[in-house]
Amino acid sequence: MSKEQELEEAARVVKEQAEKAQEPQAPAESQQPNTCEQATAPQEPQTDQADTASDSELEVQMIQVDAKAYEALQAQVKELEEQVAKLKNAYAMAYADTENTRKRLRAEFDSHMKYHIQTFAKDILPVIDNCERALAIETADESYRKAFEMVYKHMMNALAKEGVEEIKALDEPFDPNWMQAVMSEEIEGKDSNLVIEVMQKGYKLKDRLLRAAMVKVSA
Repeated sequence: MSKEQELEEAARVVKEQAEKAQEPQAPAESQQPNTCEQATAPQEPQTDQADTASDSELEVQMIQVDAKAYEALQAQVKELEEQVAKLKNAYAMAYADTENTRKRLRAEFDSHMKYHIQTFAKDILPVIDNCERALAIETADESYRKAFEMVYKHMMNALAKEGVEEIKALDEPFDPNWMQAVMSEEIEGKDSNLVIEVMQKGYKLKDRLLRAAMVKVSA
């Protein structure tokens, strides 16, 4: 072998060794069983179970607090509902009282407007009676009689405008609502219980009695 061939062979060997040195080698412990890793592996902390228990207790406490707050709110709602019911009842009673008072005052006002002349009419009835008695007397002064009669008619017309009118009684069936029988007499040809004489005229104000007519009735 020549000198050049020896050099080439030496270079090839060196190159092969260099390539083997550069190849990665598997660690020796990788071929060992995993018991060492399990033995040397760090143990997980034991605090997870304690934290979970603490969280559960906290949740229970929060639930209890929420339940108490809910019960308190329910009690408050019930109390407020009772107060609302009482206020509604009081309002209904006050409204009913107000309506009753309004209706009563309205009725009193209407009655007053309808019968406001009642006291005056009662007081003037004796004056009317005296005027009629005076007109029934014969007199020679005809002008005086006519003047007196005109005053009487004006007075009766004014009363009639206010609803005062005479109760028709003569030859009418006796009506105890408007008449007062002071005498009775049996008359041939007359039905019983008929007014045969008016001793004092009766008057009414619209549908209210002012003075009952004093009458004589047939028996």
